[in-house]
Parts: sequence; structure tokens; C-alpha cells
Amino acid sequence: MVFLDFEAPISELYDQLEKLKAISLKGKVDVSNSIAELEVRIKEARKEIYAGLNGWQRVQVSRHPERPYTLYYIDALTTKFQELHGDRHFADDKAIVGGFGDMDGETVMFIGHQKGINTKMRQYRNFGMPNPEGYRKALRLMKLAEKFNKPIVTFIDTPGAYPGLEAEERGQAEAIARNLYEMALLKVPVICVVIGEGASGGALGIGIGDRVFMLENTWYSVISPESCSSILWRTWDYKETAAEALKLTSKDMHGFGLVDGIIKEPSGGAHSDPEEMAKILKKHLKKHLAELKELTPEQRLANRIAKYSAMGEYVEG
Repeated sequence: MVFLDFEAPISELYDQLEKLKAISLKGKVDVSNSIAELEVRIKEARKEIYAGLNGWQRVQVSRHPERPYTLYYIDALTTKFQELHGDRHFADDKAIVGGFGDMDGETVMFIGHQKGINTKMRQYRNFGMPNPEGYRKALRLMKLAEKFNKPIVTFIDTPGAYPGLEAEERGQAEAIARNLYEMALLKVPVICVVIGEGASGGALGIGIGDRVFMLENTWYSVISPESCSSILWRTWDYKETAAEALKLTSKDMHGFGLVDGIIKEPSGGAHSDPEEMAKILKKHLKKHLAELKELTPEQRLANRIAKYSAMGEYVEG
């Protein structure tokens, strides 16, 4: 298991637990009671620590290497999934995956950022940072879902759109802007879920929907804490201060009215119990898809536009 720096008390208890289990395997001493007691202490310590996480700690949890990514959720939510590839213009971007999946008898178009589960796969997936062709692939799949009147679910988890020169040459900003425009006008139900990092336009490119949710230990902001710190203080040393100032947690975003709800994670974060997290997410998605299907396309469209038009505050001089 991988422990974050603020999880040091849990890590120490796990070390003790492993030693007791090793003693138990030798069979010379009965330590079952001690093992049970330690397991309770670990559960209580995890609950206590995760109840009081600050902004930077939640950013750390959202990046946990064992946290489930888009393809894990798709596999857990569906019995059949057919991945579709390519934007029909340039290439198939591996940082965004998508396709039709069967979720308890209902066909849903799933689209999401995919980071990769190890170093080799992270390089293959470009660390979840899409090029323009990734957003154009996502839009192609959304239009395909609309053509066949199938709902859309997107999973957001990216440190941002790829900032390379070649991405700008191929129209990164235009590709994202086009998605914002087209997603606002889709006639089918659209649910977006931030499952990890939600950074800037890279997240917004697949983040416009009838309902937008965040998992409990995720963040959503125009900039990462590190980048904010480097701009304001010319160093990453103030990333924790920046994380608090940015108000980027799920609680903050919900309080501002920028997301529609928070999906609670298992104690210890989604990575501590991916199966349970998938069950919670599935129940949540089915509930809200059923509600959205009760509305006509015209009602959904009107509600969606009204929702985004009401965001933000301004004063006329």
C-alpha cells in the first residue's frame, strides 16, 4: 500500500499489523485479538484523519497512485463495453477513452480522461493530458450518442489539457471551446463526474452537463496549486497556501453552486475500497439518469442553459 505523508499514523499501525500477521502465520502464538484490535484502530485513525483534510491534502488524495481511474469505473459499472477510437481528423488520443457500455440493461456513452496505472501506461496515456484530437474524439462520441438517443456520462480526471506546441498548432483552444458550445446544446441527458483532478479547460472540455458531481476527495479549479504558487511566489513552496486560497475542494465548489453535488467516498478515499466506490457511483448515476430521462429534451436544454447562465456574480455599473 502507498501512504501519503499525512497518513503516517495509519502507516505505523499497518506496520504493526503486518508484524502481528507474520507472527500468526508461524502459528506459535495466538495474536488474533491483537490483530482485531489493530484493525479497529486503523479504521478509527483513517476516519479521524480523513474527516479533517485540508485543501492540499485532498489534492494529494485525488492524485493517489492507487486511486481508480476512468477505465476501472467503466469496467465496474458495465457488463459490456465497446471502446471507440479516433477523431476522424488526425489521430486517436489515448488520454481520453470512450464508448458505449451496458449499465444494468441501459446503453450509456461513457467518456473520460485516463491517466494510466503505471509509469509505462502513464506515458502512453500522456498522463491524462489530452491533445485537441482527444476533445474532438469526445465530441464525435457525444454526437454519436445523441444520434442514437443514448445518455452520456463523463469522468473528469486531468492535470490539464496538453500544453505542447504541437497541441496549440492543431487548435487546442478551439477544440475545447467547440466542446463547451456543443455540450451545452446536446439533446440527451449528460452527467459529468470529477473522479480525480479537474484542472482548467482540460476538465471543462468534457465537463458541461445537466448534472455535475465531484467525488469527495477531488478538486476542480482554473489552475493547480503548484502552478498558482509558481506564478505568485516564483516557487512551488507555497502550494499548500495556494490550495487553500483557490477554494478548489468539492465542498467549496458545491458551496459556490458550481457543481450539483458531492459523492461521498469510502473512509480513507476511493483508493481504499474501489469496489465500494464503484457501487456508490453506480447507484448515484442510475438515480440521476432516471430523473433526467423524465424531462423532455427541450426541458433539459433550457435547464442546462439556465444553470450555467446563473453561475458567477457581477455588478452593473
